Amino acid sequence: QVQLVESGGGLVQPGGSLRLSCVASGGTLDYYAIGWFRQVPGKDREAVSSISTSEGSTYYADSVKGRFTISIDNAENTVYLQMNGLKPEDTAVYYCATALSSALLLSGLTDYWGQGTQVTVSS
Repeated sequence: QVQLVESGGGLVQPGGSLRLSCVASGGTLDYYAIGWFRQVPGKDREAVSSISTSEGSTYYADSVKGRFTISIDNAENTVYLQMNGLKPEDTAVYYCATALSSALLLSGLTDYWGQGTQVTVSS
């Protein structure tokens, strides 16, 4: 069973940057699509970005294109989300999740979830 642990969240001023990390154990990310989702209380969960080594693909929500960058270190079984130019509307709990394909991941048919890390963008 894959376990996912996120870190790197925190409080940052608008325009600032954070880098989120998601470490996977119990399985290799070589065979999974892995992505970042975010959720604000009272709103639907939003897919932010995903990456798949086996498919050679990445995805970004329109709201984060040009500001966020997803990357993966297969040797360390870790996926990163570099977030630049942060805006107050980026405030949310960020979760990483895995699925067997990007299509399954982005449709919400995920296999494993982390516990989330809070990102707050405020002056």
